[in-house]
Amino acid sequence: MAFADGSKTWFAKAAVAVLAVALVTSALVVTTPTHAAKAKPTASFFNSKEVRSKNMKPFKKWTAAVKRYSSEKGTAKKTKGSCKSKKFNKCHYETWIKFLVSIKKKDKLTQIKAVNKFMNKSRYITDKNNWGKKDFWASPGEFMARFGDCEDFAIAKFMSLRLLGFKNSEIRVVAVKDLNLKVGHAILVAFVDGKTYVLDNQIKQVIAAERVRHYQPVFSINTKYWWRHST
Repeated sequence: MAFADGSKTWFAKAAVAVLAVALVTSALVVTTPTHAAKAKPTASFFNSKEVRSKNMKPFKKWTAAVKRYSSEKGTAKKTKGSCKSKKFNKCHYETWIKFLVSIKKKDKLTQIKAVNKFMNKSRYITDKNNWGKKDFWASPGEFMARFGDCEDFAIAKFMSLRLLGFKNSEIRVVAVKDLNLKVGHAILVAFVDGKTYVLDNQIKQVIAAERVRHYQPVFSINTKYWWRHST
């Protein structure tokens, strides 16, 4: 995997994140189904309340990324190429799997810290510069070959933890409003031993969600459900 220098400061990464104004929150919040509001809200992370829904139809970019991931795994195993290639191949795949195998027997908290550190070495690139599109959700293979923006980091971490044995119910990609930077952002949250942890490309270390004050969640999602968040 052709990782860039991971020594950038948080502030430098945050400055880059300001450019990601076109994050999915602006598009999906408007189109989320209203029927979810009929359920009774329950307490959630970041001092929000959540309502769960099984209707995944509005989240086409997410489901498309998951679908591409399912097909690219088999193809990558047979495709030779350099880890510097912008097309996911055997080199990228084997580097990823070798890393996951190295932490397979670790406890879950150690695993989420390792996955966060591993993926955060990747370079941040906006969708416009990377794909020529306003908003594109990359599969893990696309991310490892071409890097990506915040939701791409979160998706790659999500699938890494799934391969390590995390249940679907133990992890979610979360679209948030960054109240400090006034922009949309995406992170991953993991539920371990009754606590919620944040895996964020803007924050070097994994931290407990209760320590985060500047994120307002809009929606969270795994491959089975999505949750609408409110304050």
